[in-house]
Amino acid sequence: MPEIISKIDLAPTIKGFEIKAPLVAKKAKPGQFVIVRIDEKGERIPLTLNDWFPEKGTIRIVALEAGLTTKRLNSMKEGDRIANLIGPLGKPAEIGRYGTVVCVGGGVGIACIYPEVRAFKLAGNEVISIIGARTKELLIFEKEIKEFSDEVYITTDDGSYGEKGFVSDVLKRVIEDGRRIDLVVAVGPIPMMRAVAEVTRPYKIKTIVSLNPIMVDGTGMCGSCRIEVGGKTKFVCVDGPEFDAHLVDFDLLTLRNRRYLQEERLALERYGGEK
Repeated sequence: MPEIISKIDLAPTIKGFEIKAPLVAKKAKPGQFVIVRIDEKGERIPLTLNDWFPEKGTIRIVALEAGLTTKRLNSMKEGDRIANLIGPLGKPAEIGRYGTVVCVGGGVGIACIYPEVRAFKLAGNEVISIIGARTKELLIFEKEIKEFSDEVYITTDDGSYGEKGFVSDVLKRVIEDGRRIDLVVAVGPIPMMRAVAEVTRPYKIKTIVSLNPIMVDGTGMCGSCRIEVGGKTKFVCVDGPEFDAHLVDFDLLTLRNRRYLQEERLALERYGGEK
């Protein structure tokens, strides 16, 4: 049973965990994820790898309290053990020397895009990072992103830090300024990634999004994470998690991600009653 080595409070509802997982740490690459199950009766949830440390045999994941499982995970402490963890899963990000790469992260997606910011920079690219959150207190990994970025732009929905507005607004401005952009990579809430895709579409800028739909086994067997890309069915767990943003059917993705909302609310209500 993997042990939680350390835990950090990144924001009021966002926690970071360093977990003992030597085999995962040895093989992990940017863009990949793990599936975690807290106990024998728990559901399996996908969490993108935020970092990995082969020399220590540990990995780092970041969890936003979005449902019962992430709420329970975030209540765990250093020294606690989770039932099981499998990975690294999914295809690694296609890291190469493109030229100028814009990395866009929204909310907890900032933690997910950090390894790619680092990898693109170390591969010799000029990296422009655009990160945003609802409020200043929910903005995470600013220091880490800045370390590997040539330029960093910050937005908050309420204007409490950086620019008031959305990451897609800044991306549009950067493009309209005439900057040559060879690749855009976005990770965050579905509406944010969709907005990024619509900003880059008229300019025909290659745009990649990392998707995180509901998963069960994570190996392509159950089909729970199926989406449509370019009119074809894809399984995010084995075909992704990264896809061409201009080909993703975001309407279907949104619909499928909402299919257990009622059950999730009931689970949270029952859990609250047991406390």
